[in-house]
Amino acid sequence: MSEHTRSEDTDHVDTHPEDDTATGLPLSRSTVRPEWIDYNGHMSEAFYVLVFGYATDAMMIETGLHAGYRESTGCSLYTVESHLRYLRDVAEGAHLVVRTRLLGADAKKARFCHELYVVDAPDGVPEPEAAPVATSELLALHVDQRVSRTAPFPDSVRERLTALVEPAPEWAGRSIAEVPAAR
Repeated sequence: MSEHTRSEDTDHVDTHPEDDTATGLPLSRSTVRPEWIDYNGHMSEAFYVLVFGYATDAMMIETGLHAGYRESTGCSLYTVESHLRYLRDVAEGAHLVVRTRLLGADAKKARFCHELYVVDAPDGVPEPEAAPVATSELLALHVDQRVSRTAPFPDSVRERLTALVEPAPEWAGRSIAEVPAAR
């Protein structure tokens, strides 16, 4: 399980992102650094996960699961499943924007996705017809770290999460295709 308890301040993403008018959640921003480039000359897979992780942090802050909540309750979100799709190469210096969507929430878990876009400027927004360069779909559990067990969300958090739920994009819910064994 991946625990989401990073600090709210980071130089990797915009720590004061504006809300995405389409989803009501913050847009996360970053710029591809030279050290994020792999031996193939484009952004390495590990850094897609990093960028998406910071977008998860922004969603958590917006929904009440911020550092103060974690400190006072001992509870946090743990990612228990994810599916990442790499759709297009991303070059050094590219300006990135992540749009987050809540796809479902119940008493103890949340399903959400991120769509990563390349934009023209650090403060740019994806054009309505823009296609994402990568996507990530995640399932997270609300865990009481003091007892290492799932715990119900507080009503205010659950209500905020469920209020943000929207229909899943067509790509969500897919699994990795089987590869037949070689004969």
